[in-house]
Amino acid sequence: MLINAYGALAGDKPLEPLRITRRSPGAHDVQIDIAYCGICHSDLHQVRAEWAGTRFPCVPGHEIVGRVSAVGAQVSGFKVGDLVGIGCIVDSCKHCPECEAGLENYCDGMVGTYNGPTPDEPGWTLGGYSQKIIVHERYVLRIRHPAEQLAAVAPLLCAGITTYSPLRHWNAGPGRKVGVAGIGGLGHMGIKLAHAMGAHVVAFTTSDSKREAARALGANEVVVSRNAEEMAAHAKSFDLILDTVAAPHDLDAFLGLLKRDGTLTLVGAPSTPHPAPGVFNLIFKRRAIAGSLIGGIPETQEMLDFCAEHGIVADIELVRADQINTAYERMLKSDVKYRFVIDSATLAA
Repeated sequence: MLINAYGALAGDKPLEPLRITRRSPGAHDVQIDIAYCGICHSDLHQVRAEWAGTRFPCVPGHEIVGRVSAVGAQVSGFKVGDLVGIGCIVDSCKHCPECEAGLENYCDGMVGTYNGPTPDEPGWTLGGYSQKIIVHERYVLRIRHPAEQLAAVAPLLCAGITTYSPLRHWNAGPGRKVGVAGIGGLGHMGIKLAHAMGAHVVAFTTSDSKREAARALGANEVVVSRNAEEMAAHAKSFDLILDTVAAPHDLDAFLGLLKRDGTLTLVGAPSTPHPAPGVFNLIFKRRAIAGSLIGGIPETQEMLDFCAEHGIVADIELVRADQINTAYERMLKSDVKYRFVIDSATLAA
């Protein structure tokens, strides 16, 4: 079927209206009428070919929410009318140790929601800046939030799971001191989630003006990372610091804040590498630098259920499809609190 979408024809071109083809649902497929799609910083990197391997036309979008409009003959877990979501994964090999453990995000054959290999036209996946999407039922997620919150649920499908997974893996909770570096699309979710898990949450920002905003999100304390005295006051005290900053920066400043066996986990994805940290900052306290990539399908469902139970959604600004390019420029300037979401109804205009 032909549907409306928004995408780019080249890395140096703005996004524009496109017509794209979607396959008919197969036996195990779920067809979703997209209501909203979040705008992720990785969308910008990929569509502008700042990350290698972008195929054009590129239709971004992997924070997708909507309603089921058709199901294949062998689908049993979803029915027409269900509220559902699609995150960053639409396929994987299904049989490797990672897939069998529900960690499809680490499968070597993981297929992204856009720019991934597929037999569908045009040969690579086209994402959520579109009216509809058809996905194998294994990768469809159930949404239990009220329908009126649906737009603000969309960013949970990437920003939510990207921060939830490392917080769970490194045991954020009561009695643990957790730092969140950066108060943007990822960071604001990290603060909310760590707070809901019961951790003592410290937000790090480069801007003194963000103190009150960080406290409103759930931070117990706020540290301006450019203030040496404020940073020194927290030396050797953190169990975990979640680094959401998507630009190269000094990691040593945060490593010195970790207690023995503490971990600095990187989830922000800068377009160029961070400066190399000092070895002594690691070995003298057995500290670790780690990374984390979104989450598998079972954990993403767990995250959505946790957020529904605790009333957690993203703070968003809703935009029309014809405002996407402006939203990209504003996102580069951090001029959004804290996530743009596209109203997919405007794709029909």
